[in-house]
Amino acid sequence: MLEFQVARWLARRIPPASQVRLDQRRIFILPTRAGAAFGLALVPMLLVAINYQNSLAYALTFLLLSVFLVAILHTFRNLSGLNLKAAGGAPVFLGEQAHFHVTLESGGREHQAIALGWLPLPLQVQDVVADGACGVELHLPTERRGWLRPGRLRVESRYPLGLLVAWSWVDLDQALLVYPRPLEGDLPLIPGHGDEDGDDGQHVLGAGADDYQGLRAYQPGDSRRRLHWKAYSRGQGLFVKDFAALAGRDLWLDLEPLDGDLEKRLGLLCHWVLQFSARGQPFGLRLGRQELAPDTGEAHREACLRALALFGGQQ
Repeated sequence: MLEFQVARWLARRIPPASQVRLDQRRIFILPTRAGAAFGLALVPMLLVAINYQNSLAYALTFLLLSVFLVAILHTFRNLSGLNLKAAGGAPVFLGEQAHFHVTLESGGREHQAIALGWLPLPLQVQDVVADGACGVELHLPTERRGWLRPGRLRVESRYPLGLLVAWSWVDLDQALLVYPRPLEGDLPLIPGHGDEDGDDGQHVLGAGADDYQGLRAYQPGDSRRRLHWKAYSRGQGLFVKDFAALAGRDLWLDLEPLDGDLEKRLGLLCHWVLQFSARGQPFGLRLGRQELAPDTGEAHREACLRALALFGGQQ
């Protein structure tokens, strides 16, 4: 309940936006553990100075108190004026690390040791030069397909002494798409209508169904069993053995006839979407009532992967 109320309060005070400038309303500051211990240590020092009326003890106590007060100002100023911009992120497959790009822009002064990230993961530390900008790539593990929205980003500064921490919770309204994890396997292959050979029914497509054509560069989702290790050992790069797809017909990938749970079936379709796209083989995709007509090309590949990622209301 308390977390929900805090989230509502933050949403009003720091609403989601693709660009946020940190100012007095958006920055919070408190002593760190070291700062709290430092402040508590001043109490017995002041009591000793009062008890013994020692001017040197008074001077040392108020000097250290002044350092603490000045550290408050410098810690706040190190974060104040910093501008954060969402710089997007590319889709990934389930199980891979999601990469979000954030741009930090100086507010006219230098910003040192700025830490940012999503807790409880470790924060990344970055310096920003005066009147400059720098890019930061933040990582998150993917646990399910669909849209990944990381939520509020923690931005903090403990510079210069580490006695205080100034921080903010910023929602840059970022999201990226997580595709299903590609799973190798055979699947029923449904030919299109009007084939010249008049062959009706379903054909099973497996790893050995096609003719060997040569080598091509490795792409995510390719079968590990087709890796060409000899070329890799000679330092020529990572290649896979390519096989010609069935020709002369439009092929359909259909979710309905597959066995297994939903995620396994989607992973199998994802694997074959990648395989057919790499070969330039036209294919269509059926997901329940949703249907993508047979086609080729990068746009068709992305449309199929997007449909697989969002199937079943994974919004």
